Amino acid sequence: MKIAIAGTGYVGLSLAVLLSQENEVFALDVVPEKVEMINRRESPIADEYIEKYMREKDLHLTATLDFSEAFSGAEYVIISTPTNYDEEQNFFDTSSVEDVIEKVLSLPDCTATMVVKSTIPVGFIRRMREKYQTERIFFSPEFLREGKALYDNLYPSRIIVGDETPEAHKFAEILVSAAEKKDVPVLFMNSTEAEAVKLFANTYLALRVAYFNELDTYALSKGLDTKDIIAGVSLDPRIGDFYNNPSFGYGGYCLPKDTKQLLANYKDVPQNLITAIVSANETRKEFIVSEILKSEPEIVGIYRLTMKAGSDNFRSSAIQDIMQMLRERGVEVIIFEPTLMDTEFEGFKVVNDLEAFKENSSVIVANRLEPEIADAIGKVYTRDLFSRD
Repeated sequence: MKIAIAGTGYVGLSLAVLLSQENEVFALDVVPEKVEMINRRESPIADEYIEKYMREKDLHLTATLDFSEAFSGAEYVIISTPTNYDEEQNFFDTSSVEDVIEKVLSLPDCTATMVVKSTIPVGFIRRMREKYQTERIFFSPEFLREGKALYDNLYPSRIIVGDETPEAHKFAEILVSAAEKKDVPVLFMNSTEAEAVKLFANTYLALRVAYFNELDTYALSKGLDTKDIIAGVSLDPRIGDFYNNPSFGYGGYCLPKDTKQLLANYKDVPQNLITAIVSANETRKEFIVSEILKSEPEIVGIYRLTMKAGSDNFRSSAIQDIMQMLRERGVEVIIFEPTLMDTEFEGFKVVNDLEAFKENSSVIVANRLEPEIADAIGKVYTRDLFSRD
């Protein structure tokens, strides 16, 4: 069948590659360079499986800038455009999703069912059905890791579809049949509950990051060994030895904005914990800055802006807030980030000669350690205790 996908970020591109093995997939984007790369079978994002599949598989995939070409005749239009959190409005900016909905409905020959994969506020699909007077839309959350997006579609933890119509069941079957994993759990529910699943799942992950970071803050403040404490805590099978490596704070595409969105959805609902999860991230970054400043560094070198190893994304990475805090305290900050081609980023000097970077830095701040800075470990500040994300 023909399937259209609007947006070619981690979610959209991984689905485009996954589904184009057995279906005719048209991927819509607004960036010409990304469209050209996809049509050359080059991945515009860092993801091992996407790169491998685009290089080696026979994909029925066409990228385009023309929404009419993409949507006309499609059975499904998967919407995976970005929904950034608007601090002033205290809600996600969902204008990109609504723009796609309007384009689909404007085409007389398009009877596609729209599947929203973008992260949205609880109640969004219900409002869209009322606003546009259509039932041809439901939500299906994604649970993908950056740098592992296609892998997580091939081996999904679960598939959740926010509808129980025949179209919804067929969509679930498409995802199940494309997966390598057998016996994938599939849940059908209303879109409003599916929207809540997405926000609550990501907020729990943020909670876990914040919890082990605050454990680390306590241990550092009291002169204790964080690694020993985490090892002892995590051997409890109810807790588990995973997602427990301290960091400078949670960041990336999802956790910062999803936690704030869930907090906004709690308006008029009693809570304490969700507020704490959001504020804990800021407290952690302030503590990290105070720790860095203890050595009175002249120049702080920031080793990589990326949030995690194996990713090229540094959107909302905690290190960027730490850089700003250091600058506000009068400390010179330089950056080593090989994905940046410019000599400056947000007013900070970029030094991509690694040896010069290491030599000029009084302290090297690294959210995650890599072998290439092992020879400068004496001046490295990190909380990466387990060398894993």
